[in-house]
Formats: sequence, structure tokens, C-alpha cells
Amino acid sequence: MSTITAATAHLADLEVETERTDAVQAFVKQETILVDLTTSEGLTGTGYAYTIGTGGSSVLAMLRDHLLPRLIGRDARLVEGLWQELFSLTRATTVGAITSLALAAVDTALWDLRCKRAGEPLWRLAGGFRQDVPLYDTEGGWLHLSTEDLVKGALEARDKGWSGVKIKVGKEQVSEDVERLRAVREAVGPALHIMTDANQSQTASSALRLAAALEPYAPFWLEEPLPADDVSGHARLARATSIPVAVGESLYSPLQFRQYLESGAASVVQVDVARVGGITPWLKVAHLAETFNVMVCPHFLMELHVSLVAAVPNGRFVEYIPQLRAVTRSEIAIRDGRAVAPEEPGIGIDWDRDAVDDRTVA
Repeated sequence: MSTITAATAHLADLEVETERTDAVQAFVKQETILVDLTTSEGLTGTGYAYTIGTGGSSVLAMLRDHLLPRLIGRDARLVEGLWQELFSLTRATTVGAITSLALAAVDTALWDLRCKRAGEPLWRLAGGFRQDVPLYDTEGGWLHLSTEDLVKGALEARDKGWSGVKIKVGKEQVSEDVERLRAVREAVGPALHIMTDANQSQTASSALRLAAALEPYAPFWLEEPLPADDVSGHARLARATSIPVAVGESLYSPLQFRQYLESGAASVVQVDVARVGGITPWLKVAHLAETFNVMVCPHFLMELHVSLVAAVPNGRFVEYIPQLRAVTRSEIAIRDGRAVAPEEPGIGIDWDRDAVDDRTVA
């Protein structure tokens, strides 16, 4: 038996490496919530979740007041059972961001323990489809950047052998978005994938106009054009445009993804481990998407998602946004333009505990 003997959580604030803006917000800081679970075997598993500026203390309170005390004395091998028990315990606050983020921190710690106990890396234990996956870059595509900067970033990504770049859209005038996309497409040619992301900034009518204006430049997808809970709106848009519609970063349960997939409202699933409640529900969403022949290209968390995209057959891309370099001793491995999942047992993140302690605020 692998009994949980200690369960702790803390909150660390990470500085933003570069200015990040989109059509609705700026990335102020990364609040990183970490959970450590220690077992009677002497193993420690670490899990984490994040916010981009607010709510971290609320997630921490959920963990300390409600979730972590229930884990002491429990068998850490029962990952599915523990997830369901904690989900039921928080039924009054599900489905929602605070609870899902707290569940994710616990669940990734349990998976870290599972992998370490088995002596296997996450990518293999979660499915083992392959070890390396294509990358696309987001860091060179933020909304505040000039057209010249967008072109420069896209050319750099192409020259590195990466498969794509993301460009934020949602300028005041559609013509501005069109000009930015046109300049990048003309610079990189037809081979490089260009993803576009509206960050839920559009209305039903403006999304139709935006998609029609972008279509000539062959975007690989149009991400979150409408509010995330507008399933029918995304379905109408998907029927009206040839651009694949991508959603998922703002969905918090597998059932929400089912609604999108059943209605034909999503051609790309961007499920986020932290926001959906952990690795356990992430894998359920990925396999659900596979039954609809839909690709999985998760949002953010590249240090963790590289292993999960590698694990499943419909995993397509990892999004390059460095977020943990300040608190880890190693970075994501990139070889020949592809991200390589770590081989070490566990979820594959080499935490620098001194650096985490220096940034701990609660």
C-alpha cells in the first residue's frame, strides 16, 4: 500500500517573461499553486495549477480547507477513486475554475507519484503513442506587437523548424487583423501553419465577418472567437466558415467538451490540464475527441502537456509559451523543431525548490 502521509500546498508568484496581451486582457503574473504529496514509501509527488493574475489564494484555500485533509491516510494508487471522491466533496462549487484548478493540483501530484512508483515517464504511462510532438509558437504573436515584429517572430519559428505560429486577433478594425495576417503569410509562405486566437472577444456577427476576412490567408484555426459558454454560437460559426474552430482553454469538465463535439462546434480541442481538473479528466477529453476524429492541441502548460500530447494518437501540437523557467532546473527539450517528452519517471518537471521558495507568497 502507498499511504499518503503528508499533503501540503503553497502559492508562488512567477514573473512574466515577456509582455503578453490579447483582445481582452493582459497577462499580469502567473500564480502557481503547488501541491506536494508524500507517501509511506518515501516518494513525493508534486502537482500544480495556475492562474494568470487573480484567484490563486482562493484555490489555495480550497486545497487547505477541504481537499488535502481528506487525502491523509489514503492509498495514493487509487487515482480515479480519489479524484471522484474529491469532486463529489466539492459538488457545491463544481463545475468551475477554482475547484477545477484545485483538483488539478492534487491529480497531477497523484500522477507524479504513479509514474515514479512505476519507474515510467508520464508520456509512456498515459498512453505511449510517441515521444516527440510538433511545436507552434505563441510568444511572437501577441496583440500589442507590431506587424514587423509578428513577421520577425514567424520567420524565426520557421527557421527553427517549428510547425506553426499563433497570431492574436481582435484589433478595433478587422482590416488591421487582416493586414497583420497577410504580412505574416506572405513572409513565411504556405507551408507554415498560422493559428489565430480571438480570446472570446467577438459577437455572433463580428465573428462571421472576421472569419470571412481571414479565410483567404488559410489560418490553421480560429480560436475562441466567442464566449466559451456559447456552444450554439460556435456551432453556427463552424458551419459558416472553412476555418477550423478551436475551443477548450476555458472549459472545465469533460461534459462541456462533449457538448461542443456533439454539436460540431469544435474542430480542435484545446483542453488544459489545470482548468479541466487534472490529468485524469484530460485523458478522458482527449479520448472523447478521438472518437469524433478531432485533434487535441492543449492550451498553455507546455512543460506538462508535451507528455500528454505525446501519449495520445490525436495529440497534434504543443503550444510554446515558457512559464516555469524561473522555478525549474531544466527546460522543455526541443529537437529538430519538435518538443521531446521527458524520459525521467514522473510528470517530467524538475522543480528548483529554492527558486519556488523565493517566490512563495502563501
